Amino acid sequence: MLGVIVAVWLSERRWQARGGQKGTIVDIAVPAVIFGLIGGRLYHVITDWQTYFGSRAIKEPIQALFIWEGGLGIWGAISLGALGVWFAVRKRGISMSAVADTVAPGIAFAQAIGRWGNWFNQELYGSPTTLPWGLEIDADHGGEPGVLYHPTFLYESLWDVALGFVLLFAGRRFALRHGRLFALYVAGYTLGRFWIEGLRIDPVGGVDHAVTFLGLRINQWTSIVLFVAALAYFWLSRNRDSVEIVAPADPAHPADQADADSEDTQEPTSADDGEDAPSPRPSADTSKDPEATDDPAPETDKTTDAEVTDAPAPAAEKAEKPEKAEDDGAKDAPPPADDVTPADGVEASDAEVVTKEKNSR
Repeated sequence: MLGVIVAVWLSERRWQARGGQKGTIVDIAVPAVIFGLIGGRLYHVITDWQTYFGSRAIKEPIQALFIWEGGLGIWGAISLGALGVWFAVRKRGISMSAVADTVAPGIAFAQAIGRWGNWFNQELYGSPTTLPWGLEIDADHGGEPGVLYHPTFLYESLWDVALGFVLLFAGRRFALRHGRLFALYVAGYTLGRFWIEGLRIDPVGGVDHAVTFLGLRINQWTSIVLFVAALAYFWLSRNRDSVEIVAPADPAHPADQADADSEDTQEPTSADDGEDAPSPRPSADTSKDPEATDDPAPETDKTTDAEVTDAPAPAAEKAEKPEKAEDDGAKDAPPPADDVTPADGVEASDAEVVTKEKNSR
């Protein structure tokens, strides 16, 4: 579990540096770990089936489910874990190859940490050795008093640490993309696993001895197959240059859904989602309003006599009837025709009567 935490932390930083969205690797790690645990246990049970089933079984069949007793094959963990990652990246709309390249160094460091569980369990050690760093194994775990054994877990842990740094350097130096960095991880890991596996004496595939084929253990044959496949992919994908998606266009919501508070929000159109765009709200139309039809027509002129008499003539009327200056030097236009000037000898009251009669006409 500590290895998983380190791998997620490193991969999250690498993913954001590549332009990916924060939290993507954390979300992907959930199905990856679940599927990885199932796959790792399945590989162990399949390759060591005689431990749980058959006449020579040393454990009950139900103990095949007891992962806390040890037994997780890295081959199954990576394979089925990758399936969980594929489901997650497909849902998010990002490239599987981009994620694989991003997490490759983190997986190597996680394996380096996980191998120390073999030391606590005193398991998966190698053949006897006289080297000063030889490992003592208790009799309860198959060791003999005074005999030192190759700490194969330590060899693989150191190999994985070195591999992780090589991957970090190679990914930065050569910009390996489209799954090529992950292929380099597979090739590098299987190369080290092949010779380390040859030192182990634990009974993989059997009860009291390891199952071999042509003098090689099961995990060695698995290493050979994966090593060749990784190199083949690394070479065949050397010219790939398509764009890898590390962040969907709008990860906050589906592509056909707009933000409610976006400044650029537009009404959906038929070109966007195949549906007719909603028509704009109709403007007010008094011609179709039953209440409006019953209202009497507005009066056009309710001005009082005094307003008509006293209001100055509109500028438009002055423009239509320009008056030119006569020889006598008059500069101002004569007053409008509507203005009534009382004649000599006529009182103001008589002038108002004349004005009213003219207006009534």
